[in-house]
Amino acid sequence: MGVSDAPLRVLAVDDERPALDELLYLLGEDPRVGTAVPARDATEALRRLDDALARDPGGPEGFDVVFLDIGMPGLSGLELARTLGGSTAPPLIVFVTAYEDFAVRAFDLKAVDYLLKPLRKERFAEAVRRVAELVRAGQGPRPAGPPAPAPTPPGTGGHVPVELGGVTRFVPLADITHVEAQGDYARLHTGEGSHLVRIPLSTLEEQWRAHGFVRIHRSRLVALGRIEELRVEGGNLTVRIGDRTLAVSRRNARDLRDLLTGRATGRAR
Repeated sequence: MGVSDAPLRVLAVDDERPALDELLYLLGEDPRVGTAVPARDATEALRRLDDALARDPGGPEGFDVVFLDIGMPGLSGLELARTLGGSTAPPLIVFVTAYEDFAVRAFDLKAVDYLLKPLRKERFAEAVRRVAELVRAGQGPRPAGPPAPAPTPPGTGGHVPVELGGVTRFVPLADITHVEAQGDYARLHTGEGSHLVRIPLSTLEEQWRAHGFVRIHRSRLVALGRIEELRVEGGNLTVRIGDRTLAVSRRNARDLRDLLTGRATGRAR
């Protein structure tokens, strides 16, 4: 068995005994998990992780991933993850919490996944699968031969993963007409409906710029190639995409006009 194919080494952290027991049970049921070590709070977890990292992050006592509660007395799960992010070989992080409010902060800390209590077995197994794939690709703390390529940003591979009821669908990027910010989430619109994803609009703007998505409003991106009409009424600029009319902010109006003019000029040549 290669190093990258070895069973996962997991640290499970939760200050509530029933929740920790459930977490350990689910980990023990998954064949991809080899070792699951409990910790009752972030301080104990940090001590175990520090000991492992001091010895050898790739050794038998190291950890590939931490399944981590957020709301704990003393050092919170978010604070622990932030601390670990500064180490030379940090483990992967999967947050396990009863609160939805910390999702964006969790993903800012490069969490692999964000699981809500009560845990569902299928959703939990999906998180373990993601961890196993990352470790196998050499993106965890375990050494795995040559460096793996950087992870592909959402959508740049042609499809965007979206989740609904524990099922992951892959929506073609080419099907997305526009994107609207909804708090810390983004709603992806297609001709057939919409999908809510836990990705900030600013992140999508940066990653999808090369794919023809432009900002027309502080809360909206559009696929430039899907704009069918540009209209000015009473000094206000709007664009039409299918049966939707979307407002363009004054701040973005000039850049959008320049982009559309350039597109039309390019087609006419």
